[in-house]
Amino acid sequence: MLEKYGSEKIILGADCENRKIKTSGWLEESHHDIIDFILQYQEKGMQTAICTDISKDGMLEGPNFALYEEAARRLPNLRIQASGGVSSLADLARLTTDGAIVGKALWEGRIRLEDALARA
Repeated sequence: MLEKYGSEKIILGADCENRKIKTSGWLEESHHDIIDFILQYQEKGMQTAICTDISKDGMLEGPNFALYEEAARRLPNLRIQASGGVSSLADLARLTTDGAIVGKALWEGRIRLEDALARA
């Protein structure tokens, strides 16, 4: 797909639990470490990845900051979107990624869209 459509049009979605890639609706776990997995695609030209720690998704307990800090350090040329656990503007401010997916916190009114956009 990267060759056919170009890396500017493809975004890798990588979901994990305990750093292991999960597939098939999060039912199957692989032996692949999330950052090593994403690195393989970066080496093929991938420019953007959404990285979801599913253990945090929908929990409103804060993102997996350690995972995203390591990803930013090990994948400096990749735009990383953090997903899972964002509960506040403070979480967004602390993330070292290029962006974040905010779902439940918006839905429950913990973050106002206007405030998140102003922070961006």
